[in-house]
Order: sequence, then structure tokens, then C-alpha cells
Amino acid sequence: MAESTNYNYKLEQTLTGAYIALDELIGCRFTAKDLKLQQRRKALSLLAGPNKTNFRGRGLDFAEVRAYQPGDDIRTIDWRVTARSGQAYTKLFEEERERPSLVVVDQRQAMFFGSQTCFKSVTACYLGALMVWAGLQNNDRVGGLVFTDHAHQEIKPRRSRQSALSLIHLMQQYNQMLNRDTGLDTEPAVSLEESLVELRRIAKPGSAIYIISDFAGFDQGNAAKQLYQLSRHCEVTALYIYDPLEQQLPPPGQYTVTDGQQRSVIHTGGTQLRQRYADDFAQRQQQLQQQLGKLGIPMIEIGTEQAPLQRLLQYYGVAGKHSAGGRRA
Repeated sequence: MAESTNYNYKLEQTLTGAYIALDELIGCRFTAKDLKLQQRRKALSLLAGPNKTNFRGRGLDFAEVRAYQPGDDIRTIDWRVTARSGQAYTKLFEEERERPSLVVVDQRQAMFFGSQTCFKSVTACYLGALMVWAGLQNNDRVGGLVFTDHAHQEIKPRRSRQSALSLIHLMQQYNQMLNRDTGLDTEPAVSLEESLVELRRIAKPGSAIYIISDFAGFDQGNAAKQLYQLSRHCEVTALYIYDPLEQQLPPPGQYTVTDGQQRSVIHTGGTQLRQRYADDFAQRQQQLQQQLGKLGIPMIEIGTEQAPLQRLLQYYGVAGKHSAGGRRA
């Protein structure tokens, strides 16, 4: 009973704060145990809408040829051997036990924002850690890329706990640098497109790629083109992070806001202003989903006020073990 209560607490736990703690990311090793990255392929396919998704499954290595048996897939018939022997033969394949899995975490300044429980950058790191540990438990070779406005660093995919820890340390390190005086403010910011170019360089064909970001700047430059190139040879999933305040203005009133250097006063009482604000967000979100859908990339939407593990289990949980609400049966 105590174990079940503790599990439900972790399942429903929301994040807090402007920065992520390293022990929180390492602790995801235990909470990620019920995330099965291959279990909800159908549900993820539906996220891409009417467009064809880019899910290909694990690679297959040729094993041997044997005589055709009733029930075998006719698409695997070896026609050369069949023609030579006069008897139907079929190819047998062995599923790859490992594949490269890349977790890409956005820690740009635009992610340093939150209104209720935590910042988008914190949610992104926590989700990244969950995917890293889930991938390692799934016998994938895990690596990834963490990028900011001025830097990026990669961890090559390996099937080792050390590789997972290296990527998690990198997430936490870049997260702690947000909104700090690093002396880089005068340098031009790296665009999302440039980060995707770097991702293309390190992504091997057949890799599973999880991009965790608010996708700010996706409509600028050739970011969509870079994603298209990635989706041709890799299995890409977008985890879109947003904050409720981006979705809707706070209750009507007068608010003082600051970026740490300047203060401004905003009024949120206008009905037209509030509606236009909500419509703009919905339109941007829909456009992103449609563009990704055309590329066959499903998009999972996660708000900063939501419990990350509970949200992921809706797509990667074991059937029959978790309901849509995320509770264990």
C-alpha cells in the first residue's frame, strides 16, 4: 500500500522552480521504469494526424533462409532461392537489440520562462532525463544534444549508465547557466535551424530522436527543411513545451512584469486583447503541429503545470497498466 501511494505521488508530481536540481534528474532513473518507448507506436502515429508518420521500428538484420511455411509474410519470400530450387523459401530477420537514441534538449533563453509551477527549461530537462533513462532501460544506445543561444554540446550514443549520466550532467549544467551574466550577450544567438544542422551531423540513420523544445524560431530560416532531412532517415518525435501564460492571459487586471533589468506594466482587462492573445497562441500551435505532421513527426504537447511522467505514460505506458489519467491499475 505504501509503495502504491509513493508511486502515485511521483506519477502526479509537478515540477517547481526556475532551475533543475541534479538529484531530480538522476532520480528519474527509477520513475522512468514504466516508460516503454515502443509500446505506444499507434497512439503516437495518430498524433501526426492524416499524414504518414516516420516510425520505422528497429532495424532488421538478415539471419537465414528457410522453406516457406503457411502464414509467412509473402513479402519476405526470397525469389532468387525460390526460382533456383523450385520451392518457396522465405527470409528470416533478426531484430536489432540496440539502436541509437538521441535526446535533444533546448535550453535557450526563451525557455527560461514560467508562470505557475516551473520554467519551461526545467520541464525540458526533466523530460529529457526521463527519456534518457527509459531509452537505456530499453537497451538503446543513448546520447543526445543540449543547446543554448550560444553553445551546444553532444554526447555520443552509448549503451552505458555513464553516457546517460554525462548527458544529464550536461542538461543541468546548461540549465544553471540560463539568465546568468556569461559575457555572451554581445554574440549573435544561434538559431534553431543551426542547432538542427548540428543534430543532422551526429544523427545516424535509424536513430530515434526526441526533440524537447518550445520550437521558438521554427518558422524562421530553413528549420523545417532541416527537420525534413532528419525525418527521412530517423524516427523523430517532438515534445512541445509551453506555459499556461503563453496560452492565455492572467485574470483581468494590472500587472508589473520584468525581465530582470526593466519593468513594465500591462493591462489584461480588454476582452478583444485577451481573445486575440489566445487566438495567436492557438494559431502558432496549430501551424507547428501541421508543419510537423507534413513531415510525419508526431507532436506531444506538455504544459509546465502538468506532471511530466503522467503525461508521457499516456503515450509510452504499458497497455492495461495505466489509464489515460495515468493511475496504476
